[in-house]
Amino acid sequence: MCYYVSNSLTRKEMKDTFGVTYNGPDYESSDFVNGFSFPQTPIVIDENPAEAVLGDWGLLPSWAQDRSFRKSTLNARIETLTERSSFRESVHNRCLVLVNGFYEWKWLDAQGKRKEKYFIRLENGDKPFALGGIYNIWRDRRTAEVITSFSIVTSDANELMAEIHNTKDRMPLVLTQQAGKAWLKDHSLEDFSFPDYSPDLVAINLDGQSQQLTLF
Repeated sequence: MCYYVSNSLTRKEMKDTFGVTYNGPDYESSDFVNGFSFPQTPIVIDENPAEAVLGDWGLLPSWAQDRSFRKSTLNARIETLTERSSFRESVHNRCLVLVNGFYEWKWLDAQGKRKEKYFIRLENGDKPFALGGIYNIWRDRRTAEVITSFSIVTSDANELMAEIHNTKDRMPLVLTQQAGKAWLKDHSLEDFSFPDYSPDLVAINLDGQSQQLTLF
């Protein structure tokens, strides 16, 4: 799955890498962002692909009573997007989640008492990249606040991620520049599912800096 990302993009990096402007407020960027803190994160939505906005991590469907629901929607499996009530109404609401990378842990024993931490990114010259997401505009019934909330879409793991994420065999939808444009244009979900789609990734073992895994 994908619950921890690196997110320290500057406004200039958003413009240079994704061709988008960001005119919103400053946000709490970090090299290690925990999804379970439900942070605000720069995203690009399909309705306005020229501008980045802040989205709340953890999708809130229209019928959610309160924000506590988002703890179960940090990720959305691409295979069941059209089936789960949490995500059905947002299948065609596509967004890009802008990151520098994400983190995953490889279990070294059956109980997970020993783990190796990896930092994974797109093989693109160490530039920021996008994860595929879906979003929903949600209105808080108590405060009338309107929130753009999102979920990161995941798929079956490719060979590299299956080696690292060896308990779940999942990975976030890592998008190249071309794939990102297609995702925002609502191309078929099957076009982004492994093995039909498999981006080139690099994984760095943070518990042993000399080890770097690459899949081409």
